[in-house]
Amino acid sequence: MALTTHPEHGLLIDTHVHVFTQDMPLIPDPRHRPDYSFTGQQLIDVMDTNGVRFAVVAAASPWGDYNDYIIETLRRYPRLRGTVILQPSVERIVLDEMDRDGVVGVRLPFISMTELPDLDSWDYRKFLRRLVDLDWHVHVHIDGPRLPRVLPLLERSGVKIVIDHIGRPDPVAGIDSDGFKAMVKSVEKGRTWVKLSGAYRLGENARACAQELCRRVGYEKMVWASDCPFVGGEQDIDYPAAIQWLNETITNEADRRRVFGENALELYFS
Repeated sequence: MALTTHPEHGLLIDTHVHVFTQDMPLIPDPRHRPDYSFTGQQLIDVMDTNGVRFAVVAAASPWGDYNDYIIETLRRYPRLRGTVILQPSVERIVLDEMDRDGVVGVRLPFISMTELPDLDSWDYRKFLRRLVDLDWHVHVHIDGPRLPRVLPLLERSGVKIVIDHIGRPDPVAGIDSDGFKAMVKSVEKGRTWVKLSGAYRLGENARACAQELCRRVGYEKMVWASDCPFVGGEQDIDYPAAIQWLNETITNEADRRRVFGENALELYFS
């Protein structure tokens, strides 16, 4: 497959998008209730309009473990990979089938949970080992202050870790927060990546946190994402603005190209 590149930014890979239909079943009390559909074909159209070659579909918490439409979309479009939400009791045979369909990881929707699950339980230790054996990653969706509670156990399992939205840093403490410090330490250990994404959700210190993170740990484990179609924030940002945010955040062209596509190509598509 030829690697189409953006004329200004080189290879663009969006590591966090969503697809869904309006009639998909929602979990009780979901964080969002989209009143529209965003289909696989709509996603491909947006990618083509903006010069994006590949994308990673992230499972979203409003639909829980209803992964059917994501998997259908991955089967249809070879340019996509995806994550799913699963119960930790899932059997390996199910994971193997998803792996063939283009699933590359599991999203942990902990941000929606009042009480975090016991990652040291038998179910989770077994689950995480299966993800390690498949060379999948866990895609951690959690508020920054609780990152220190989950990262050590995930690191101990040996699974690859991808942290959402710059770690959702504390809007006041920012780089001085325990969550930010835990994220830095995790990246330094070599098996954790961070999505430079979702700044429009995070408040005024998002760019400063992203820049300080890169200053401390470098750019090798950073990937870019749009968060398209910006569920709950559709009026706050559009796709070109998501690209421009990274342009303004990372000023060195070589580093920017690495974050826009090269790192993600190795992590998700190699």
